[in-house]
Amino acid sequence: MNGAQALLRTLVDGGVDVCFANPGTSEMHFVAALDAVPRMRAVLSLFEGTVTGAADGYGRIADRPAATLLHLGPGMANGLANLHNARRAHTPIINVIGDHARDHKAFDAPLESDIDALTGWLQGWSRTSAAVEEIGADAASAIAAALTAPGQVANLVLPADVSWSEGGEPGTFTPPPPPVPVDDDRVAQIAEVVRGGESTVLLLGHGTTRERGLVAASRVAAATGVRLFAETFPARIERGAGLPTVERLGYLAEQVQWQLTDVRHLVLVGAKAPVSFFAYPGKPSELVPEGCQVHVLSGLGEDGTGALEHLADEVAAGVSPVLQEPVRPALPSGPLTPQNWTEVIGALLPEGAIVSDEANTSGLMIPMTTAGAPRHDVLTLTGGAIGQGLPVALGAAVAAPDRPVVCLQADGSAMYTVSSLWTMAREGLDVTTVVLNNRAYAILRMELSRVGAEAAGPRAGQLLDLSGPDLDFVSMARGMGVPASRATTAEELADQFAKALAEPGPHLIEAMVPSLL
Repeated sequence: MNGAQALLRTLVDGGVDVCFANPGTSEMHFVAALDAVPRMRAVLSLFEGTVTGAADGYGRIADRPAATLLHLGPGMANGLANLHNARRAHTPIINVIGDHARDHKAFDAPLESDIDALTGWLQGWSRTSAAVEEIGADAASAIAAALTAPGQVANLVLPADVSWSEGGEPGTFTPPPPPVPVDDDRVAQIAEVVRGGESTVLLLGHGTTRERGLVAASRVAAATGVRLFAETFPARIERGAGLPTVERLGYLAEQVQWQLTDVRHLVLVGAKAPVSFFAYPGKPSELVPEGCQVHVLSGLGEDGTGALEHLADEVAAGVSPVLQEPVRPALPSGPLTPQNWTEVIGALLPEGAIVSDEANTSGLMIPMTTAGAPRHDVLTLTGGAIGQGLPVALGAAVAAPDRPVVCLQADGSAMYTVSSLWTMAREGLDVTTVVLNNRAYAILRMELSRVGAEAAGPRAGQLLDLSGPDLDFVSMARGMGVPASRATTAEELADQFAKALAEPGPHLIEAMVPSLL
């Protein structure tokens, strides 16, 4: 058994049986080993940003890591933006990064680079396999590291000669310990806070925006009057009829300041205290109101859901959660607008859908119009690095082939990873993509004025405009094997969306929605 075969056998024995890949020469023995280890499903993507984004989407839905296969330092560099999003989402991922053979590195070949600098930037776990005898144990350690609460990116650098050398042996994966329980004293302290009668907010973060956490938090709110918010960009939030509805903190600092007006106590549950996404002249970076005390019920790596359930038992014994009633908007009519396209989605969203939401400025109304839709999951742009929507949808579809996946995708950020469509077609994935084409980087138009760049004129505007030539997503999708159509009215969007959901495989709808800005 060579090193690549030992690596693959260790991964599949440890529950890692999907690898999103864009390989190169140094990874050819890994590629060849796939025939010797048929339990590993290899999914080819045409760009490393799609590879890493797909692994992120997979991990958020599967609750276990996928592997990636990246070609040397430049290949990893191409995937870093979506690994940044995965880091912020605390998604378990195992990056297998090919490297030159050890005796070749001294020659400074053209693709030689500082891979350690790239892996260190992700603030996760990293190791270079130094010998073929160690590759199995290293892979087992990578799996454990990726799954260590709250979840992280694990990077395993694989020199080509370690991959091709004989003498490899599979390693044995030992599951990491579960999240740390929150002690009784801390729960009791927070119970005093929420019973205190002052304006209090529970801010739900990592791991607490699924059914158990939402139900426990809703019970606390119903019993004590505290308000609930979720962090601005949760990695995964369960929503819809039959679940408590929890509003997310706004993207703009002014929105958060309004939401937290007069709050005296902010209780963090797997979340950080809110800060402004960017610095603005004359405006604060910290968004906790003056005079508000910040308390921590659970930190990252701790069992926030268990802590919420313990808190609910303390302060809300016998109290039921407030659940969202089934309600849908009526199907609208007329030319598409920034509001009515979201009403189409809310009216037709299917049961059990997974929504990859990178609609950006076009999707501001989506949380409201889908609140009472059938139960669904939403995956959001955790790290703010655009180009996530399509590959995250791809990975989610691989993780849950029995569930419909809906990708709500802004036009500008779609272009970062538009080749995801080719992989969706190749794999026959059930993803319906709605591209919101407003022919602009609309959010940057807003930011131009918010940062005080008052002197901006027509030349500046050209850098925020996506027309001339216009992007034709119907042609792009069809060129990559995905059936596609264009909608200019609400009736057209409803008809095309319903048909796409009813047919297996990928579809794309280009919705011509005017910009809000």
